[in-house]
Amino acid sequence: MDRMRIDKWLWAARFCKTRSLAAEEIDKGRVTVNGQEAKPAREVRPGDTVAVRREGITRTVVVKGLSAVRGPAPVAQLLYEETPESVRERERAAEARRYAREPALAIGHGRPTKRERRDLDEARGQGWGDRWSASVDEGKPRR
Repeated sequence: MDRMRIDKWLWAARFCKTRSLAAEEIDKGRVTVNGQEAKPAREVRPGDTVAVRREGITRTVVVKGLSAVRGPAPVAQLLYEETPESVRERERAAEARRYAREPALAIGHGRPTKRERRDLDEARGQGWGDRWSASVDEGKPRR
């Protein structure tokens, strides 16, 4: 076997869980082969350069081998070699994520629970006695 479909290779190399997901990624333009946008039927050979963009990071790998079956991860990693530039970019992105503040922590987590509402009212000095109720208006004449 000297060449193979790119969608099948992405599946065998464990870049995608299924061939259909690999084909979707290719159709969305997230995969290039030797600098050109690919189609799912595009064939790759050992020595080709494949760039896969996932989660904002582009991994550039050189095809080292082909496999018709999806094996375990250590075997799948033998099918390609990541370029040094790609490794540096991935490490830089991981470092940026590590030091970046999680945006969800700045936002409250929705409405307060009953207990949290009681704590908030107590902290503000607003208890049930400070709220309006029908018993407060007993002295007013009715119409």
